[in-house]
Order: sequence, then structure tokens, then C-alpha cells
Amino acid sequence: MYLADRSPQPGTSSAPDRVRGTVRAVSPTVLALGTVSLVTDVSTEMVTAVLPLYLVMGLGLSPLGFGLLDGVQNGVSALVQLTGGHLADRVRGHKLVAGIGYGLSALCKPLLLVHGLGALGAALALDRTGKGLRTAPRDALISLSAPPERQGRAFGVHRAMDTTGALLGPIVAFLILGVAAGGYDAVFAVSGCVAALGVLVLLLFVPGGKKAPARRAEAAEPRASLRAAFGLLGGRRLRMLFGCAVLLGLTTVSDAFVYLLVQRRTGIDEQLFPLLPLGTAAVFLLLALPLGRLADRVGRRAVFLAGHAGLLLAYGLLLWAPGTPALPYLVLVLHGTFYAATDGVLPAAVAAVVPERLRASGIALVGTGQALARFCCSLAFGAAWAAWGDGPALAAAAAGLACCAVVAGAALRPSGDPR
Repeated sequence: MYLADRSPQPGTSSAPDRVRGTVRAVSPTVLALGTVSLVTDVSTEMVTAVLPLYLVMGLGLSPLGFGLLDGVQNGVSALVQLTGGHLADRVRGHKLVAGIGYGLSALCKPLLLVHGLGALGAALALDRTGKGLRTAPRDALISLSAPPERQGRAFGVHRAMDTTGALLGPIVAFLILGVAAGGYDAVFAVSGCVAALGVLVLLLFVPGGKKAPARRAEAAEPRASLRAAFGLLGGRRLRMLFGCAVLLGLTTVSDAFVYLLVQRRTGIDEQLFPLLPLGTAAVFLLLALPLGRLADRVGRRAVFLAGHAGLLLAYGLLLWAPGTPALPYLVLVLHGTFYAATDGVLPAAVAAVVPERLRASGIALVGTGQALARFCCSLAFGAAWAAWGDGPALAAAAAGLACCAVVAGAALRPSGDPR
């Protein structure tokens, strides 16, 4: 199936081999990158947890304005992600490009202390530029550090560590808002210091060199080019992955809007708002590795589509069960399950159909398409909210997601096509 090249079929490995594979630790590179992502996500999620409330309640930004700003963040990250992936393959320096991305995100954090939409927008754009640069090279390093049959597990371990940071970030932001006189400024300042620590961990602990035989083998290969990168879409399997990621991204409402909808439906106190991402992060943390391993065993198509089905159910609960006492818990569980079933599964699927010398470019192509689609969704959802209200806007998104999931399920059906 397109979204799944499964782990070896019965008969291709002995039972002892499979047992050893189950208990074998992931590579040091994956663990080091997971640590970098953990620390960086503490910094990022500290800001993300308070930003929607700060913009809408503090600076008086309209839902349309917030949708535009949120979309710009995703759009900038998407456009730069392709550049980062190509550069990493071109110079054969995945750690170098990833380090530049992490460093840029850390350096722009002080701009968040400037009170004004212009400066804030510039800071967020620079932060997303850093994220775009680092994402594909980092995921390429992960995929190159694990055998094909354990790609899902490797990405699951990394995403679990990454999500630990996402879990801790809102807690830190909540504590700072409760005790610091500076309020939001204190959150932004501490976030910058934590981001710098993440860069330091990358420089000290993520391996950057390769053995001499590997370097000689690479030297014999042609350098990666943009033509070769875009030529990857000529293969049917990657083209299907790309198309379905874009299609589903067009109806994936951004996290910030989901949390705002939960707050509006339940009347959660504003001071507790930064804690909402904890629910998503906690479920993601618990399920990232199990669902990654499940995708390796049963196929990535089923897990990927099931994640979107969970997201659709969350939309339905927000629409038709606003008075349910358990609503915030159910929505956040489904939201976290969606990310656990898709965030690491998609790059693992891409890694299975892209050659090593173009690994970062292939991951970047699909990631860019998905992020640009979500950028369009943020703009459209913000405009629909401003024009019709949050209920009709969410109903339109839910209907679109249901239709797109059906199309994606048909497109990603099992096939014997070897491409």
C-alpha cells in the first residue's frame, strides 16, 4: 500500500530476530535529536500556549486577523521547509542545516518582547523560518538512523520525546503567568533562554560526521538538484502521498482554533487556557510510539486514515455536544490521537519510497504541500468564522474533512505498483 510499506512479511525473519528487534534500543542519533526537540518544544509551546489568548484577548485581534497571522506562520514554514530539505541534500549536511534552523528560532525569541503586531508577526515568521529549515533535515537524520522495518518506531520515539517538551511547555507558561510580574513578557523571555539550550544540545550531542567509506560512496553520486527533487513526484507512490497530504491538510483546522473553540464551548477560565494543549500533548506522548510500531506492523495507510477519523469525531463533538461535561477531555484525547497517528507516520511512509541521497528533499516536498494546505485552511477558517460564526465554519471544515478522507482512503488503497 502507498502509505505503508510494512515491516518484513512472515518468513523473512526468524522469531528471535523479531524479538531482538522489539527490545533493541533506537540509535543514539534518534535519542539525541529527540532531546533537542524536547528542549526546543518546551520553548515553542510556552509561546504557543499563551499566544492565541494574548493576541485575541490582549491585543484585540479579530478571528480573521488571527487566522491570517496563524496562516502566515504555517505558510512561511512550509515554503522554507523545501529550501531546508534541498540544501541539506545538496551540501550533504543535515546537521548543519538543522542547526541553522534551530539557531534562527532561538535568536528571534527576543522580538516577541516588542509589543506590536508588526514586530510580533516578524518574530513569528522568523521562528517559522527556523522550523521550516530544520524539519526535513532532522527527519532525514532520523530515517537514515533506522532500518526500513523500524522507521515507524524511530519516528514514534522521536515524536514522543518531542511531545514531552510540548507537554512541559504549557505547564511552564502557566507557572510563569501565575508568579511573574511581567506576565506574557516573562514567558517570552524564558522561552528564548530554553531555545538557546536546545541549540547547545544539538551542537554537542547530535553526530554530524560520517565514516570515510560513506563519504567516498557519496562523492561518487551526483549532487542533489532541484530538478531531481521535484522529479520525485514522478513516482506514483510519492505523488499519492503528496496529494493526500495536501487534500487532508486543506480541512485540518489549526490547533489554536481548536483550543479557542473548546474554550468558547465550555467557558474555561482564561487563566487555564494555556493548559489546554497539555491534553493533546499527553495523549500524543502516550500513543506516538505504540501507533508508530503499529504502523510498521499493519501498514501506515490504516493508521494514518484512522487518525483523521479521530479528528473528524472531535469536530463532531464540538459541533453537536457542547453541553457534555466531558467535552474538553474527549476533544483533547481525539486531537492527541490524531497527531500520534499521523505526525510520525507520514514521514516514515515518505522515507520508504525516497532514495537516501534525496531523503530530506522528499520529506520536505510532502511536508511543504501539507503545510501550505493548512495555511489555506487557517485563512479560510478565520474568514468563515468572522463571516458566519464558529459553528458554521467548523461544520464546513468537518464536511470537507469527511469527503477528503474518503478520497484519500481510495487513493492510498493497496496496490502492487512498485513505484
